[in-house]
Order: sequence, then structure tokens, then C-alpha cells
Amino acid sequence: MAKQITNHVQWVGKIDWQLRQFHGNEFSTHRGSSYNSYLVSGSEKTILIDTVWQPFDKEFVARLEETIDLSKIDAIVMNHNEVDHSGALPELLRKIPDTPVYCTKKGEAILRGMYHQDWNFVNVKTGDKLSLGDSSLTFIEATMLHWPDTMFSYFDGDGGILFSNDGFGQHFATESLYDDLQDLSELLYEAEKYYVNILNPYNMMAARKVKEILAMNLPLSLICPSHGVIWRNNISKIIECYQLWSSNYQRNQVTILYDTMWNSTRTMAEQIAAGIREVDQDVCVKLFNVANTDKNDILTEVARAKCVLVGSPTVNNGYTYAVAGILEMIRGLKFKNKKAAAFGSYGWGGEAVKMINAELQEAGFEILNEGLRCQWVPNQEAIEQARQFGKEIAKTINM
Repeated sequence: MAKQITNHVQWVGKIDWQLRQFHGNEFSTHRGSSYNSYLVSGSEKTILIDTVWQPFDKEFVARLEETIDLSKIDAIVMNHNEVDHSGALPELLRKIPDTPVYCTKKGEAILRGMYHQDWNFVNVKTGDKLSLGDSSLTFIEATMLHWPDTMFSYFDGDGGILFSNDGFGQHFATESLYDDLQDLSELLYEAEKYYVNILNPYNMMAARKVKEILAMNLPLSLICPSHGVIWRNNISKIIECYQLWSSNYQRNQVTILYDTMWNSTRTMAEQIAAGIREVDQDVCVKLFNVANTDKNDILTEVARAKCVLVGSPTVNNGYTYAVAGILEMIRGLKFKNKKAAAFGSYGWGGEAVKMINAELQEAGFEILNEGLRCQWVPNQEAIEQARQFGKEIAKTINM
């Protein structure tokens, strides 16, 4: 069912309450998500901005037909062409095959590569406008936020609306659509989690794009992303958050990640945490067993930390499967300005600690020391060594 957003804009997307994994199994969506599509009407033209994910293509087109005679859609604007946005495009264009599809040049290449169709493409770049009669859309390229084809579209009617696609989005299902009708702390956490896990590798581009948009001094009554809520009462807040998150920020936090087989490495992690707290009562220390904690929530806590400690028992001359996975995700997200060290228990070979330090260094972390190893089960001496390790970490990161 379409929902009227402003005098000239309708939401025609899909709420996906059941979604629990996104990007295959790469992103957890505990609160579901939405695929936001918008109908924008002017005095002369009506434009559709983005579509929905392919599993909902027929439902999307059927509901769109209940809202508007499809032949009256003058153009389709595709801000970004990943399948969660473009998935219903083939079904829609079977009904209205000659409708112009506005996208970047790279967007056309991606659509051709995915759907192998010779649609009526119109390439646009920053500053190009699409007149709707008494109003217009202005296109703003947003390369690598988070694909090469991404752009934003700015509507100069109804007080100014930025259709930002993945920018400012969150995986957050709600029937009420707006930011001020949600628990703001929950919403901002999902927005931060989305930023860290999707946009963090492109911090420089994100910071530059936010600065560019602010410099345009555009009137802005709404920010309409393609996932999650529409921002209307907290526009300045989410923009401030993007400025912060894109600046390689950190809290006064140490995040400890570990896996354990028979609780020896877990004991080390807990004693290291205790040692840190002995030296610094103000620091927030968070521990996560990477084998049974959501990986994307872990990565959000890595982003917040000024120091990350990673522990694993040595298994088959290396570290555990769960630690390997989180290290690979950390490497891909390109965190900056963070310190790190490794620790772990072992039986007859303790290679894991050295290997973890090497992985963290390759991922761009400043390695604080050679790490801490404990053979077999920690005795009182080993427990004291772990506490001392934590104390030294706390002193080093506060220097």
C-alpha cells in the first residue's frame, strides 16, 4: 500500500519484517529492513525513484499499478543498482518497456551486466537536472557509497528532499516510516551498524560527500534513504553522526575478541580485561566470544574502540575458524587509527598469537607488543601475567 509522504511524494516500497540476513550471510538484520521506493510527481512528470528486491518484484509492480497507471510513469531514476534496489526493474519494464531509466554511466554498465537488457538508458552526472514541470530532480554522484554507480537525487519541491539511497540508511523495519516515531537509540545503533559494515571502507568518500552536500546549502525537509526510516526530525543528528563515523572516530573503549576451546583463552580475556580496568576505571571494556556473537555487532564495537585485542587457542598450527572469519572482515573494513595486540593459549605449539598480530598489522592496526601466550590451563602465575598484560595495554594506549 502506498503511503503519502508529502504533497508530491509517495512511498511505494516494501517492508521486510522477516529479513534476518543480508548480502548473503554477510550482514545480520535483527530488526528486518525495508526497500524504499518513491513516486515523485510534478506538474508535468511523475518519476519513480528506485525499486525493490527481486523476490518482491511482482508484488511491487501489482501494488504500483493500484497507485498509478504505469503508463503515466515518465521516468525511472535508479540511484544505485544492487539487486535490493533494482530487482523489480525487469518486471516493471516488461510492462512499460520504453520508459527512460536515469542512472550514472557506471550504473548503466552494472544494469546491463546484471540483467542483459537494452533498456532506454539516460546517463546523468552531478548537476544534471530532470524537470518535472514546476519542480525538478538534481543528480549528485556519490561514487563508492557504496558502489561505483551510486548517486543521490535532490527534489526541490516540498521543502527539499534528498533521496540518498544507501546513504543515511539502516536495516530497520517499521510501518510508521519516520525517525521520530521510533526509539532513537535503537535507530541510531542500526544506522551506525549499517555505516560500519557497509560504508566504513569508503570513509574518505563519505566525509567528502557530506561536506559537499552541506556546502550546497540545500533546503532539506526530509532525507529519504532506500533502507529503513525517513529522516525528518533528526536530520542534523544523522548528518552529524555521518561526519563522526567517517572521521575514523573512536570512543574510550577497548574491545576484546576471542574464541576458546576449553576456556583457557576465555580466562585470559577476562583477566586482561580486569587488568585494564585496574589501571583505567573510565575506559569501557567489552568482551566478545566471536564464535557465538553476531559478527556485525562485533565489527560495530571494533569501530568504536581505540584498541582491539584478539585471542585464540592455537589449533592446527593456526587460529580458530571464528577468529579467522572476524579477522578477514576487519581487514576488509579498513579501520584506521587503532591499536591492537594478540593473546592465546596453546598446548604444544603457540603459533596463533604471532599469526594474529601479523593479520592485525596487515589490516592497518598499530601492534602494541608481541602478544601473550599461555600454555595449557592458566595457573595463578599465568592469571597474574594476563592481568599485567592488561595493565600494560591500558598504560600504553593512554600515553
